[in-house]
Amino acid sequence: MRPRARGIARLLSGPGLAATLLLSVVVPAQAGPLSRLPAAEGDKGQELPGMPSALDPDAEGVVCTPASREKAKKQDWSRQRLDLDRLHQHSTGEGVTVALIDTGVAPGADGLDGRVTAEGPAGDDCVGHGTFLAGLIAGTGGDSPRLAGVAPDAEILALRGTDRRGQASSALVVDALRKATEAGADVIAVAVALPRQDAALSGAVAEARRAGAVVVAAATPDPPSRSEGEETPSRTYWPAGEPGVLSVAGMLPGGARPDGSLPTDGIDLAAPGAGVVSGGPRGDGHYLGGGVPVATAYAAGAAAAVRAAHPDESPDAVVRRLTATAYPADIPQLDPYAAVTTVLGAPPASAGAEGAAVPVTVRDTSGADRAAGRAVLLVLLGSATVLALLWATFTFSRARKRGWRPAEAGGAGRD
Repeated sequence: MRPRARGIARLLSGPGLAATLLLSVVVPAQAGPLSRLPAAEGDKGQELPGMPSALDPDAEGVVCTPASREKAKKQDWSRQRLDLDRLHQHSTGEGVTVALIDTGVAPGADGLDGRVTAEGPAGDDCVGHGTFLAGLIAGTGGDSPRLAGVAPDAEILALRGTDRRGQASSALVVDALRKATEAGADVIAVAVALPRQDAALSGAVAEARRAGAVVVAAATPDPPSRSEGEETPSRTYWPAGEPGVLSVAGMLPGGARPDGSLPTDGIDLAAPGAGVVSGGPRGDGHYLGGGVPVATAYAAGAAAAVRAAHPDESPDAVVRRLTATAYPADIPQLDPYAAVTTVLGAPPASAGAEGAAVPVTVRDTSGADRAAGRAVLLVLLGSATVLALLWATFTFSRARKRGWRPAEAGGAGRD
């Protein structure tokens, strides 16, 4: 199926339509009992608790996100949109390590046990957001295998880019990037976005890329609460704005960014970022989450799947593969199955030094498409001719039986 037809088919699927009815904004930060939101699975009777991206920074005490007692019963729209069932027949991310920079990851979380390395504070995920994202990258789904992540055999290196309440800081992100580089991570997912660039952050990103890591980052932070009608000017966020970093934004089932998304430019990919189901750090229940970090996790999982399937490709080639095979739209939409399975043409011979932006072309099939179109046209014309002849023969035969005779020369049509 061609990419455009496959994309339309996905949009017309029942779960995709149902998910368009969900709230399109990220679950607000909270530090108490979770709100309950409808699950993105077409089951109107089921609700899942929301996963916050941070806890209330002004609360007197820290109350960690409680365990969910609910479980999703079906695969959500995002996994269907990304063709994960088919992707896993070709790549599961085995042998690849993904460093996740967020609120930490609980090493014993359901579906992640045995594949998470978390030292010190990174193993204490009070918010639960990092563990939620880790499930999208490399979770097996536990006893719900259809809720597995993009690369369910990948390893997770948990790193803190925030404090215990989920508030990000440049110093923590820089430290996490350096630790990921020292550990030899194949993919580094930065799920937080910072409003300012600094020399230490730029240096840490450049060092990670030189060491061979694919760096994936959230194009913007989750939008803060603001008054209706208040506009936020477009700006670049970091480290997504650094050269060579894959910048990712969230999208709804129809492909558009959610209402209220922070404006920015230079976005490389869009991935599902609303109505997404995953697990948390406590218990085996499920939550509903969204936002740019969710989309970033999906893109990082796709990078892991590509690195496992194409181990000889450079980090820049992996990024080119993810963008060249994306579904064409205003912002190209992530297609991990195509990224893993598509045969790409070689980059131009003039490719320069590392980090150069070189376009990659997908194998040209336009000639075959035109030939196939001509063949179909000929078949249709031939079929139409045969049908016309048969109809004429049938009509003439019926007319003869009813006594019709051709008009005689000179105008004498009958006796």
